[in-house]
Amino acid sequence: MTLTKDDLIRYNRQIRIYGFGRKGQEKLKKSSILVVGAGGLGCAASMYLTVAGAGRISIIDQDKVELSNLNRQVLHWQKDIGKQKAASATEKLHQMNPTVKIETYPSKATYSTFKKIVKKYNVVLDCLDNWPSRFALNKACVENRVPLIHAGIREMSGQVATIKPNSGPCLQCIFPKAPKAEEWPVLGAAPGMMGCIQAIEAIKLITGIGEPLVGRLLIYDGEAASFYSIRVKRRAKCKVCGNLR
Repeated sequence: MTLTKDDLIRYNRQIRIYGFGRKGQEKLKKSSILVVGAGGLGCAASMYLTVAGAGRISIIDQDKVELSNLNRQVLHWQKDIGKQKAASATEKLHQMNPTVKIETYPSKATYSTFKKIVKKYNVVLDCLDNWPSRFALNKACVENRVPLIHAGIREMSGQVATIKPNSGPCLQCIFPKAPKAEEWPVLGAAPGMMGCIQAIEAIKLITGIGEPLVGRLLIYDGEAASFYSIRVKRRAKCKVCGNLR
C-alpha cells in the first residue's frame, strides 16, 4: 500500500527509525488489529496504534462509560458517561488520525464471538479485565494461529506477554489457573504504561523489527520503578496449545 505525501510527513519520525523505514510504515498501513476491551489498557494501546498509522483497528467492548472509569480510561471523558465505550473511543481515535479505519463491536467478550472474528486480524490485543474472557480469547487466537498480546495490571504494576502460536507458550501455559476474581485497585497511569507496551509489541510483530516478548513475561513493578522478565515455556500438556505442531 503506497504512502501518501501526508503519510510521509505524519509518520516521518518513526519512518526514520533504523530498520523501520517506509516498508515498515507500509506494513502498518496494510495491517488489521483487534483490540479487545476499551478500558485503561485498550485506550492507551489503541491511541498509539492509531497515531502510528495502523490501517484498521477494531474495538470490542459492550460496556458503557461510568464515572469510576475516568481516572484511567483516557479516551472517555466526563461528557461520555452513559455512552458505549466502543463508540466513545472511536470518536476520539478518529479525531487523532482520520486516515485510520476504526470499527467497533459492541459485543460480549465470549469465545463464540472471538472465534468468528480473530481470524480477520493480523494481531489481537488482550485488554480485558477478567480471566475467563482472557482464556477464551487466548483459545480462539491459538486455534486460528493469530498472535495475541496480553497485558494485565494491579495497583501500580503490570505485565505483558506476546503469544505467538507454535512459536512459544500460550497464555494458559503461563497462567494455568485463573487468579481469584476480584475488583483490584489500580493507579490510572499503570494500564497506560502497559497499553503502550502492547502497542509497541503489535508494531514489532507487524513490521518485523525488534524482538517480541515471545516466551517471556515482562513485569513492571511500579513501586520499585523496575522492569524484569521471566522466561516461560510451552507446557506439553497444555489443554489449549499442547497439540499444536
